[in-house]
This record gives sequence, C-alpha cells and structure tokens, in this order.
Amino acid sequence: MHGQPAGEGGRRLADITTENVKDAYARWAPVYDAVFTIAMKPGRLAAAAAINRLGGRVLDVGVGTGLELPMFEPNTRVVGVDLSEPMLEIARRRVAKQGLAHVEDLRVMDAMNLEYADGAFDAVVAPFVITVVPDPRRTLEEMARVTRPGGEIVIVNHIGAERGPIAAIEAFMEKRAEKLGWRPQFPWETIGDWIASRPDLVLLERRRLSPLGLFTLARIHKTA
Repeated sequence: MHGQPAGEGGRRLADITTENVKDAYARWAPVYDAVFTIAMKPGRLAAAAAINRLGGRVLDVGVGTGLELPMFEPNTRVVGVDLSEPMLEIARRRVAKQGLAHVEDLRVMDAMNLEYADGAFDAVVAPFVITVVPDPRRTLEEMARVTRPGGEIVIVNHIGAERGPIAAIEAFMEKRAEKLGWRPQFPWETIGDWIASRPDLVLLERRRLSPLGLFTLARIHKTA
C-alpha cells in the first residue's frame, strides 16, 4: 500500500502494512500496559462513557490488551477484535482474572475485513486504532457497515498537530511509522472527509481530551 492523500494541505499518510502492525505489537505486548495505561486512560474512559450511555451489543475494534474492558457497564455485551494475538492473550487473562462477564468474545481479526454481518452491533468503539491500520478509510467503512442503523461509532484517537513543537516531534516520529506501528501525523481530515462523504453519518461530537489535548473523541451517528 502507498501513502494516501489525507485531506487539505496535501499531507500523506505514512505507509504501514499489516505485517508492520503485527510485528510492532508483538514487541509492544509485554510492555504495552506499563507504557500506555496512564496516558491513554482519559481517552478510554471517555470512549467507555459514550458506549455505556448506549448499552447493547458493542464491537471493540483494536481491543489490544483490553484496558478499557473493565470500564464498560454490565448492560453492554462486548466483542473485542485485534490483529495481534500476543495482545489478545493479555486481554483474555484480564477478562478471566476480573470476571468480566459482559465480554462475549475476543478474537484475532483484521479491522479492514470484519467477519460480521451488516448491522450486527448497536455500537462500535475504536480506541487508538485508526492511526494504526494500513487503510484507515477501509476500516472506517467496515465499522460503519457492522453498525446498525440508529447506532453509533465512537472513536478516540491521536490527531496530529498542525504546527508548533509537537508537530515537529510528530514529523520526526512519522519517519519511523513502520517501526512504531502507528502514524504520529494522522490528520483529522481522514475521518472528517469520510463522514462528509456518507449521507447516512452525522458527527455528534468532536472534542479534545487530556493529556494536553493530544487525543480526540469523535461520536458518529448512523442514521436509521
């Protein structure tokens, strides 16, 4: 796959392949919780709060080690998918140890090719995933496909800075996207332009989250 056009300004997405992602998260799995729990907790809490207001059957795309699974209320029925088996093994141990009965299933699956029927879920949540997948638009399309009409897609993700010292750091890191397994310079237009292209989708909410506004929550309604 080649880097894709990503909205205004001509910024292109760095190339990431499925194998890049698998390799990166096999390396990250043993230390993922220690490195990312604190920084990403506000985003996971915000995503879980949005899902808990909806209830029903939920697909957690890129569930990873399952850090957000204990945050979902018992009135949800959660199915988690991830490309990385080492990450999922940690999630399975978490579910067993904490007795998370609302988690129905955890399985290896490619977010770009979800193995579920159209409208199979009341809601889809994707925490910190869209910067990771080789083809973000295809992944967004798959998430919309498996969301029922009247349902909701909840995304939490890092959005690249437009300017300033953080933008400079992200530009430096972007050159190492294949090794990192994610794109530091990910632009909002990738998500915003996709929503605008679909008459059945409505952006309900977009807001920056702590720490330092590095992450953004987006709630997207799929019209009935």
